[in-house]
Amino acid sequence: MKFNFTLALMALSFAFAGCETKPGALPLVGTWELISATATEKDSTFSTFNPKQKMIKIINSTHFAFLNHALPTEKDSAAPAFTAGGGSYTLVDSVYTEHLEYFIDKAWENHKFEFVVQLHGDTLIQKGVEKLEKLGIDRIIVEKYRRVTKE
Repeated sequence: MKFNFTLALMALSFAFAGCETKPGALPLVGTWELISATATEKDSTFSTFNPKQKMIKIINSTHFAFLNHALPTEKDSAAPAFTAGGGSYTLVDSVYTEHLEYFIDKAWENHKFEFVVQLHGDTLIQKGVEKLEKLGIDRIIVEKYRRVTKE
């Protein structure tokens, strides 16, 4: 009887170990700086990257956050414009899905955005669809980030 209980306990332990969430194959954890961005709406592709702004994305094992602010110019030393957002994410193979929980514009909150990600050295490329019917947004975006730090 004791032997059967031990076997059952071991089998249960292995079953739970198999259900454990494992990190994605791609090492996304770290801090990333946006270096280019494009959007495609209908048949038109255009750059959405603004060299007068700086944006970073911080990714840990369960959450992401992005911070974006205008760089000060010689003429304007006032506090720069700022935007930020974040939430949880999942990574399955190369499919990275952001669950946006916090954003300066509440209409974007509680939506998920799915991307295919690729790593080429210290460059992260994410491509996916931003679609928010209530706001009339439906576009393909491609963002490229350069790794700033590994965590």
